[in-house]
Amino acid sequence: MENKRYPLPPFNEETALQKVQAAEDAWNTRDPEKVCLAYTIDTEWRNRTDFINGREEVKHFLKAKWEKELDYKLKKELWGFRGNRMAVRFEYEWHDHSGQWFRSYGNELWEFDEDGYMQKRFASINDMPIAEADRKLL
Repeated sequence: MENKRYPLPPFNEETALQKVQAAEDAWNTRDPEKVCLAYTIDTEWRNRTDFINGREEVKHFLKAKWEKELDYKLKKELWGFRGNRMAVRFEYEWHDHSGQWFRSYGNELWEFDEDGYMQKRFASINDMPIAEADRKLL
């Protein structure tokens, strides 16, 4: 049995903001082993056109992501919440192995179980090439 991941649903504004900040902080570590622990064992994801099922698939997905998306830096913003669900907008910057920088924009829908683990994550993401000098997430 896993421990609870506070804060727990149902969320209020304060606890929803805490959950979003915790996710941002974890993803900015770029540590798949750490990040995947926020999700249920049987989590369901849609990330762009990828459908990912289960914590182990999340771990493998994130490992591959951060091998491609170098010097990744993320900022998340709460857009709304109700009960055990949240809507979040985000942007992140990264560069590929050729040195081309990108800013990726997106929206996520999150659903949490009663113990505070994310059981569903649906993300729509668009990438925009940028010059390194145009970075804003330093």
